Amino acid sequence: MGYREWAPPAALRGSVVCLWSRAGSPASSEALVLPDGCVDLIWEQGRGAFLAGPDTGPMPATIQAGKTILGVRLRPAAGGPLLGMPLDPLRNLRVDLRDVRPEAARRLPCDLPPDEAMRRLVAITGGFTEDRPPDPAMLAAARLLDDPYTQVHELSARLEMGDRQLRRRFTAAVGYGPKTLHRVLRFRRFLRLLDSAGGLAEFAVRAGYVDQAHLSRETVALAGLPPAALARTVRTPSTR
Repeated sequence: MGYREWAPPAALRGSVVCLWSRAGSPASSEALVLPDGCVDLIWEQGRGAFLAGPDTGPMPATIQAGKTILGVRLRPAAGGPLLGMPLDPLRNLRVDLRDVRPEAARRLPCDLPPDEAMRRLVAITGGFTEDRPPDPAMLAAARLLDDPYTQVHELSARLEMGDRQLRRRFTAAVGYGPKTLHRVLRFRRFLRLLDSAGGLAEFAVRAGYVDQAHLSRETVALAGLPPAALARTVRTPSTR
């Protein structure tokens, strides 16, 4: 039982962060999903396939007793092109795959054996990648925004495109604008630091915040909790 992640096949690593699974526990439980800049293609035993994200705040989730959940986590900026649609209409939503890509949903019925469901998730994602690969410029933009020294206002110049064009393409690919992804990725750096030695003031600076007060405002906005409370409840990045 429990949650685990593993690397995707080599052919998908430009578009996919990881594959993941959550095995059912004897009793239902509540979880808090935190923003990560990604979109997940998910199959749940007894439900079928759906899409998660992109999130801009904490999203409560119920883990049903005895249910296996499998997922493919798409890289920031890969989701829009792979799904063949702008992602901003999916912001902060969980949407059945049949409402977006019905032909793919038909291949992922709710009663599949989990091993077969994961095989199909990977194959479907591979087909999406072949049909509509990610926009290299938007992938580059997302990588730049994961650098704590990147300034958002410099992004269009570094990518050699106009501000309006960048925002339009970026929002379609990611689901929101560059400033929001910059905030989300900085927040994820803070979450990763919770497993290391040090205090909140040090973590704030290392993650890219101005100071601990800045960190506090952002964790309340993105997680619904101040840093100390978040550190007590989330020792590693949350999952979907």
